[in-house]
Amino acid sequence: MINSTLNPILVSVIIPAYNSEKTIKETIESVLKQSFTNFELIIINDGSRDSTLEVIAEIRDSRIKVFSYPNAGGNVSRNRGLHLAVGEFVSFLDADDLWTRDKLQSQLKALQENVTAKVAYSWTDYINANSEFLLSGKRVNLNENVYESLLINNFLENGSNPLICRKALIKLGGFDESLSAAQDWDMWLRLASKFDFICVPSVQILYRISANSVSSNLVRQEKSCLQVLEKAYKERPSLGDATRTTLKHSWNMSLANLYKYLACKALQKPFNRKKGLAAAIFLWKYFLYDPSRLQNINFTLKLSLKIVIVLIVPTLLDSITNQRKVRRQEAETLLNDWVVEKRSEDKNGYPGAVTISS
Repeated sequence: MINSTLNPILVSVIIPAYNSEKTIKETIESVLKQSFTNFELIIINDGSRDSTLEVIAEIRDSRIKVFSYPNAGGNVSRNRGLHLAVGEFVSFLDADDLWTRDKLQSQLKALQENVTAKVAYSWTDYINANSEFLLSGKRVNLNENVYESLLINNFLENGSNPLICRKALIKLGGFDESLSAAQDWDMWLRLASKFDFICVPSVQILYRISANSVSSNLVRQEKSCLQVLEKAYKERPSLGDATRTTLKHSWNMSLANLYKYLACKALQKPFNRKKGLAAAIFLWKYFLYDPSRLQNINFTLKLSLKIVIVLIVPTLLDSITNQRKVRRQEAETLLNDWVVEKRSEDKNGYPGAVTISS
């Protein structure tokens, strides 16, 4: 357990909020329930037109500070929060994402025990609009100089993940306000080019997938990611030491992973033919750039089949996934019932033991 005092504030949590009335309460509560308590919670109301402010006002906690501005977008809101922050460390949280209770404490502990590191990150799982688990994120455990790996693949996955030394963020000038998406990947790359990272190998970020999120605009996502990659490769620290072949291989790997991500994202619910067509285009680009395309042919074929189903009968895929969900829930119910039935006293009379017969 990290000892904390009310002064000085050690961590600043920044939540940019725009029309977030449906999720902001749960997001704020996931911060207030943190086992580490010495933080300020800065909420930047980015010109919300719904009841976001009213929902926030119902939550009473002296650590919450709300600032309202005309709508300017997530990048500007993050930078506004950064300039208002006073904590030694800063963490950003989107207004629909959640943290597990130990997120801040374990990341702060990692940074305090690894003084050369300026960024601590954890693992992510994905949830739906009802905060139900959807799928697991990447399980990458890399430390110190992670720049080359981060260039190939954004394994931090989202902007609600890391805890960062505030001075490092200020030194780099904050988020790039010219980007309409992928600003988090751009920021993590710029940090990785200068500072060490440390991993907390535990799921601590719950990223909400919704049809209305910024990341759901796939065309904008592709354009911004390509901007980020082009800029990063131009400014790449090891550019002078790399051969032309090595650079081309690295560039192709970066593009392959980008289009693999976009193809998979296009095949998330809700299914429709427009997203199916986008997935087909992204999958083709992934195949073109992937240096290991022959080894990954099974993956390509599986996604191709899914795309065909979405293009022809999108409702069929909905039906299949819903049936799988029902079967999974039924299996969990049967398992729980079985455990309850087997729960009895063992031969020594110990209550609550589970007896398994062959």
